[in-house]
Amino acid sequence: MVDLTQNYFELFELPVSCQPDQQLLARQYRALQRTVHPDRFAADSERQQRLSVQYAAFVNEAFHTLKQPLARAVYLLRLAGREVDMERNTVMDAQFLMAQMELRDEVSELKAQANPEADLERLIKLVDDDNTAYFNQFEQHWQAQELEQAETIVRKMQFMVKLAAELAQLESKLLDDQPLNDE
Repeated sequence: MVDLTQNYFELFELPVSCQPDQQLLARQYRALQRTVHPDRFAADSERQQRLSVQYAAFVNEAFHTLKQPLARAVYLLRLAGREVDMERNTVMDAQFLMAQMELRDEVSELKAQANPEADLERLIKLVDDDNTAYFNQFEQHWQAQELEQAETIVRKMQFMVKLAAELAQLESKLLDDQPLNDE
C-alpha cells in the first residue's frame, strides 16, 4: 500500500529532480491508482474504504505536484526546508514588476481590440517562453543549492503562471466567439 510519509519522488520511485521523467511518472501513477483506487475497496470495511480514499488523494496530489513545473519547484524547495509563502512574500525586483505591469497593460489593450488573435498568440508565446526560462533558471539555482535565488525565481514563476492562465482563458473565450472584455 501507499506510505503517506514518503515524499512524492519516493512514492513514484523517481530520483529527486527538477525534471523527473514524465512518462515514467505517468506509468507509476497509473500503477498506483490501480492499487489504491477506492472502487477496488467497495466491498471492504469502512476503515479500509476511508484509507483507500486517503491513499488515492495522496497519489493524485503527488502526481499533479510533480507534473506541473511551478508546483514541483515549490515542492522541491519544501523538501529542502524552505516553505515558499506565495501569498505574503511577494517582494520582487523593480525591473520584473515593471515588465509585469507592461504585460498586464498589453492584456488590457488586447481585450479592447476588434481582432486580437495575432497579439494574443504573441503574448501566449512570450509568457510560455518566459515560464520556460524561469524554470531553467530555477533548475540552475536548485542544482547549485542557491535556494534563496531559487525561491525568488519561483515567485516570478507564480506571476507568469497566473498570466498564462488568464491568457488561456481569453483564448478560450475567443475560440467560443465570446467578447474578451468582461463588462
